[in-house]
Amino acid sequence: MTAFRGKTVLMSGGSRGIGLAIALRLAREGANVALLAKTDQPHPKLPGTVHTAAQEVRDAGGQALAIVGDVRDEASVAAAVKQTVERFGGIDVLVNNASAIDLTSTPDLPTKRFDLMYDINVRGTYLLSRHAYPHLAESANGHVVTLSPPLNPDPKWLALHAAYTASKYSMTMLTLGLAETGRADGVAANCLWPRTMIDTAAVRNGLAIDPGRDAPSTRTPEIMADAAHVIVSSPAAELTGRTLIDEDVLRGTGVTDFRGYLAPGATEAALEIDLFL
Repeated sequence: MTAFRGKTVLMSGGSRGIGLAIALRLAREGANVALLAKTDQPHPKLPGTVHTAAQEVRDAGGQALAIVGDVRDEASVAAAVKQTVERFGGIDVLVNNASAIDLTSTPDLPTKRFDLMYDINVRGTYLLSRHAYPHLAESANGHVVTLSPPLNPDPKWLALHAAYTASKYSMTMLTLGLAETGRADGVAANCLWPRTMIDTAAVRNGLAIDPGRDAPSTRTPEIMADAAHVIVSSPAAELTGRTLIDEDVLRGTGVTDFRGYLAPGATEAALEIDLFL
């Protein structure tokens, strides 16, 4: 499969989890994948670095560029975009994957954690989108995919964790705004969010599930990867400006059986619906 051979993906994060699954899905079709992440050295509690992720991309059949940098820093982001273009000749797909999460309510949330979420989630999405945009506009089918949820006005999400909710909704609004800006330039921008909890390090930490144990209420990251593949394979004008749910995207291609995405030990009856849905 070579549908993405010669096409270039720039992603924030991607050392593990959903981001890495998306990178590998596109690499299997020959994509060039540039990963901008801070994980130069192994984390004591988290698997993978930007370097191990890049090697997995190569093993899957793609070309890889590991860029150690900080999505919060404009000079770092600008340099990452420049390196990607110099190495691969352009950018066809941007994935705003990097994100910080803290589900503490406002009275108990330290300001430092608030700033971290806004710097990574909102500022990072803005910076990477802004600097990559001119190159996406030169692509024959430029796409931006941001891992953020639909805008749900139910106040329960604000009551539980207003800062995280507002930061993720801000990512969505930036992306929807970019979709409107991009119509004239043929650049699509969409948000993608999982219907159910996904077996990632962040979810395991939130659910207090140790590595090596089953996560019975989750699906694997591959469902998000397959949904992202559908989005970026579509003509830019076809889906742009929408907040999409992984399951709905795949149903649109005729998929009706999702049992293959169950995490080890999981059952469909035990699946937990994700935040904001």
